[in-house]
Amino acid sequence: MKKSTLDKLSPGLQKLIVPDDIKAVGTLSANIKGSSAPVSTFAERTLLHCNGGSTMEAALWLKDHLMNGGKLVITLAGALSSFQIGVVLAELIRKDKVHLISTTGANHEESYYRYVAHSHYANIPRYTELTPEQEAELRDAGLRRITDTFLPEDESVRIMEPHLLRMWQEAQDKNEKYFPHEYFRRLFEEKLIQPDPQANPDDCWTYAAFEKNIPIIVPGFEDSSMGNIFASYTYDGPHKEKGRVVLDGNVMKSGMEYFHLMADWYMKESKDASIAFLQLGGGISADFPICVVPFLKSDLKVDGKVRDWEGFIEIGSSPMSYGSYSGAGGKEKITWDKLSTESYYQIIQSDVTVAFPWIAAVLLDL
Repeated sequence: MKKSTLDKLSPGLQKLIVPDDIKAVGTLSANIKGSSAPVSTFAERTLLHCNGGSTMEAALWLKDHLMNGGKLVITLAGALSSFQIGVVLAELIRKDKVHLISTTGANHEESYYRYVAHSHYANIPRYTELTPEQEAELRDAGLRRITDTFLPEDESVRIMEPHLLRMWQEAQDKNEKYFPHEYFRRLFEEKLIQPDPQANPDDCWTYAAFEKNIPIIVPGFEDSSMGNIFASYTYDGPHKEKGRVVLDGNVMKSGMEYFHLMADWYMKESKDASIAFLQLGGGISADFPICVVPFLKSDLKVDGKVRDWEGFIEIGSSPMSYGSYSGAGGKEKITWDKLSTESYYQIIQSDVTVAFPWIAAVLLDL
């Protein structure tokens, strides 16, 4: 038989190459079988190259990981909750595909805001054409623009503020302290808020997490609307509003305590299962929890072996560049001991709202 041009390559390079007529489903694991579900089947036939191919490969790897008893940490950046990521994320939580979520304070609270004020949200597809004067008009009306979506502050943030303020005051009176997400969860537990008539409660990922009691990590809580409000109630400086009640900031557990929670959770859960990391966007929600492995190894110096992250997948639009941590590749994380040389890694250069639903569809076998 005549040799192929590919046969001229070195053995090392040949190992990296997959024949173009092999579907993505055949490139990862013999344990992964092609799906018979329509959406997944379509994805397997069409998401073959570039970012589509990276998305499909990551989805299949995660499917295999979960099928073999692995666990999954998902991190949420940007304004994904305002962009209704709960439609797919809540279902993944209900189907036991997600085991811990690390989220910005904004994403966390905005899941609640969508729950109570869904019908008051608005969308402006041609947002780039707004003038500064129109932006100011939106501001004065209390509509906070997030790309193409308006968050209605009066019907969301200000509806929940009195309930949370009462909880903070009670905690101070009892000399107690809780995590930010624990205060928020009481809104569900004590039935202090009701879903907007036009909202589907099944689309609220924080409600799904509450029902499943899965851990939530909220690093940098103060960088959010309710975090700002909490900071205003604990401020006792020269610019304090006259007559304003000042709360003890210690009623809120800190980021340091969140990190301790993350470390304890990781050590417990990784005893019997490998743990994968799916990063949706960049920033603190991902940078914070991925550090738990080197922390346990090098800083806490835990006795015995600390299991490495089994895999790392990032979906983001930030390109790899000088000093751009959000765009740092998987290999760079090896140098920080966040991943091992055996860890699976995949970077998907795409908008989360485009790529993540495909991954969710594969995991849910749709």
